[in-house]
Amino acid sequence: MADGLKFGLYGLHRGSSAEPGRMARRAKLAEQVGFESLWVGDHIALPDNDDNPREQPRIEALVALAHLAALTDRIRLGAGVIVLPQRQPVLLAKQLASIDHLSNGRLTVGIGVGYLEPELSALGVPLAERGARTDEYLAAMRVLWAEPEPRFDGRFVAFADVFERPRPVQRPHPPIVVGGQSQAAYRRTIEQGNGWYGWELSVEQTAAALADLAEAAKRWERPAEFGELEITVTPDGFPDLETARRYAELGVHRLLLQPPTMDGTAIDELIARAADTLIGQL
Repeated sequence: MADGLKFGLYGLHRGSSAEPGRMARRAKLAEQVGFESLWVGDHIALPDNDDNPREQPRIEALVALAHLAALTDRIRLGAGVIVLPQRQPVLLAKQLASIDHLSNGRLTVGIGVGYLEPELSALGVPLAERGARTDEYLAAMRVLWAEPEPRFDGRFVAFADVFERPRPVQRPHPPIVVGGQSQAAYRRTIEQGNGWYGWELSVEQTAAALADLAEAAKRWERPAEFGELEITVTPDGFPDLETARRYAELGVHRLLLQPPTMDGTAIDELIARAADTLIGQL
């Protein structure tokens, strides 16, 4: 079993946490009780359906991360995950570098391709292009963050003779975590990711996904400088200590905990429960 399983808190951008006072209080409390990280999601324009209630407030992800950086001192900050194809990559690279700078190097960048066609369409991205755009945008951002003379000539984005400063504190860039369970997501993780993120997975589902990821590692080449993958999972419910231990035994490094609802006081109850039963126990 891997020692030191980390616990992150997901959801301070949504529901009742969108109220400024509650967001501030919960962020500071999570840091105080020992959560390793705070993570927010990224949806900009939601369709009306039961899974994504359109009336529930959601603070835009990068605004939320910048605000959380100002509210906290030590806790890491994660995007889980940015819908990359619907973002302009030159602007996004600047925004993420700025957040990493202002947080003194506490940012983790989760990325995914998205799945909501109405949202992608509203932002000018055909659903069929989302994978290709994700690969290209990620490559373009790496160039802007790391190359001394940034140049890029792609299908969707091109630039030369431009520079972005400040660079990220974390060099060559903040950790990149790839979300998703498709073969394309696994390839992207192996070739371009510092980590992988699985959403609402049981222990058994996590084991299957990690087996698929291991198979992907045999098919695609991983750059040596990327090192070991860091595995992050949001479990399918609040885990007891034994369940958390089972995730760790699979090789999971971080569990992102979310409440059953983002409304009311559920997230306060989750913070208290995690502090009492999980944090510091593994």
